[in-house]
Amino acid sequence: MTTTATEATGAKTAVVRFDQVSKAYGAVRAVDGLTLDLHPGETVALLGPNGAGKSSTLDLLLGLRTADSGSVRVFGTTPQGAIAAGRVGAMLQSGGLMEDVTVEELVRLACELHPRPYPVGEVLSRAGIAQIADRMVNKLSGGQEQRVRFALATAGANDLIVLDEPTTGMDVTARQAFWATMREQAEQGRTVLFATHYLEEADAIADRVLVLHKGRLLADGTAAEIKAKAGARRISFELEGPVDEAALRALPFLSALDITGNRVRIQSHNADATVHAVYALGLYPRELEVAGLGLEQAFVAITEAEEARTAC
Repeated sequence: MTTTATEATGAKTAVVRFDQVSKAYGAVRAVDGLTLDLHPGETVALLGPNGAGKSSTLDLLLGLRTADSGSVRVFGTTPQGAIAAGRVGAMLQSGGLMEDVTVEELVRLACELHPRPYPVGEVLSRAGIAQIADRMVNKLSGGQEQRVRFALATAGANDLIVLDEPTTGMDVTARQAFWATMREQAEQGRTVLFATHYLEEADAIADRVLVLHKGRLLADGTAAEIKAKAGARRISFELEGPVDEAALRALPFLSALDITGNRVRIQSHNADATVHAVYALGLYPRELEVAGLGLEQAFVAITEAEEARTAC
């Protein structure tokens, strides 16, 4: 019998535990029998297409909504209890910021309210907003607002940090600095859970990836394991002369085909057989490359396969 990550780590160390959790809004089941554990020091990416249930899952974890069935436990207690104890910090897309205050005044308030606060200057510096501490909050750019939200989420010594699309609006430099800080938090034993549409961030940052689809957990593993689960590989090559698209679409085990000029890109469930068939057509591909799928392609392949399965 295969041992799951949860069993190997042990139930006692769970930071977050969802046990058969469901949540519906009318006829729409946003979360559907979700069961998972998160553990100390993990950096976990939550992926899924729009409507997959990511925001609803985070709302349940943070006690902003109540499950219709099942249970959600955070550090062995209710989400509200864990938050009141200062163990959870959150950075959400929804909700505005106080406007008639400066950045420093807002961060100072968050620190004063936290049971285990950090010094205000340290919070401002960590979030990269010390240089705009005197600026009014309503005068900030979108990226600066995101960094302020990050400062509020890390105003104290939280053991769990929950982030919903945290780097939206940030430039490349700010995003790199943000994730460097998140890596430091994880290295100190904190659990970081983030939902993102930037799949390259999940690939580079997360040591665990969760794929949601229509409220259900489709995949749970490292980025490499998620890529392998997709069961396809990428084939890329150049052809001389006109490209016969119809002949290429008839190749065996083909799951996707893209032709740009003379460059052919294929996804195949049996790369060896597909490449052999290319040569059997009398074609002589140049610059032939065969590689595993990237996380983005694997994510698309997994969710499309689930759509096809449920449509049957």
